[in-house]
Amino acid sequence: MKNTALLVIDMINTYDHKDADLLIPSARTVVPVVADLLRRARDRSAPVIYVNDNFGEWRSHHGELLDHALSGPHGHLVKPLKPDRDSLFVVKARHSVFFETPLEYLLRQQNIDQLVLTGQVTEQCVLYSALDAHIRHFDVIVPRDAVAHIHEDLARAALRMMERNMGARVCTSKDLWR
Repeated sequence: MKNTALLVIDMINTYDHKDADLLIPSARTVVPVVADLLRRARDRSAPVIYVNDNFGEWRSHHGELLDHALSGPHGHLVKPLKPDRDSLFVVKARHSVFFETPLEYLLRQQNIDQLVLTGQVTEQCVLYSALDAHIRHFDVIVPRDAVAHIHEDLARAALRMMERNMGARVCTSKDLWR
């Protein structure tokens, strides 16, 4: 049996950045799905790991990032996804959840061999994270209804690449943890 972790990528977000107006409609549809996956993962005691951009705020920590996002005009997109006391949090600076972060060490320490990737942006951070997970020999699952996009056509292509080129299992959130 696989040891599975749920990764929540870049959902602690102020949406005060380029392309946010294109991302927000997709994020609105994804938030309830990710919230449900969080509940189901926690019910099964599966590790939940938030990997989030620090937006160049090198002196901040995850609590400050969360507070800032919650107090902004799009806090309603963050509130249902708040980390609980058992959640782990890794700060990243670039697209991949693995790039210069301690995530791989953390996953190996917990004997995780399968990752469920959720969050945003499908055609950027999720895609690059899936590739980096694949080359590190993690099994990857991407619930297509739990990842938000900026450009729908690129997101479809990214999901197809993850499935075809990286051996990722692309499914719906309902197909997980039945």
